[in-house]
Amino acid sequence: MLSCAPCYTNPMPETIRINKFLAHSMGLSRREADSAVQAGRVTINGQKAILGAAVSSSDHIAFDGRPISAQSDYTYLTFNKPVGYLCSRRSQGGVPTIFEILPHKYRSLKPVGRLDKNSSGLILLTDDGDFAHRMTHPSFHKTKTYQVRLDQPLQPLHQQMISDYGVTLEDGISKFLVEKTEQGYIVTMQEGRNRQIRRTFAALGYTVTKLHRTTFGPYSLNGMRKGEHRLADKL
Repeated sequence: MLSCAPCYTNPMPETIRINKFLAHSMGLSRREADSAVQAGRVTINGQKAILGAAVSSSDHIAFDGRPISAQSDYTYLTFNKPVGYLCSRRSQGGVPTIFEILPHKYRSLKPVGRLDKNSSGLILLTDDGDFAHRMTHPSFHKTKTYQVRLDQPLQPLHQQMISDYGVTLEDGISKFLVEKTEQGYIVTMQEGRNRQIRRTFAALGYTVTKLHRTTFGPYSLNGMRKGEHRLADKL
């Protein structure tokens, strides 16, 4: 069960790689941090940073000329996203975003593990870029579960195909566990490619009519109502 702690204390170690420092202090992903270093936007003690550089609390680090200090406290939020909202800061075509539901003080947080407009369920938000990386990068194998409904019953052969062999999509093989329930299907997966579940079923002639995420790694909805958010511990 998640407890509602406001933040997680993570003191800066004696030395830390520059990309991890930027992830911790600015909420960037490590890839974004590396790109910023390569673009010459980061300086260490007045000199342009290089990839892999190690920094400590005594170093003076700046991003686009603005001093950056190490952040030790981070916010972790679980949120039950309703259908009809985007997981972005800017509205597109008049479609509202989740930040129109969340309190203003959380609008600087970044979504971890997005859901498309027509999907609902568990979203994580944080200002800890390293945590976001660990929750989303495939190498960390974070399991996610979804409640899924289709426009027609899934043929047993197709269920076995998806679970045992996978379905070929334009970006590679898509494979996940599909289990039938009285209400529809439970999908369990560790990947998280864009609209992967919808595209996989579509490739076999099905349309997903409901997609609702219930767990993400060690986190779960834990009884949250649609549109509700809770502060959480780093797990």
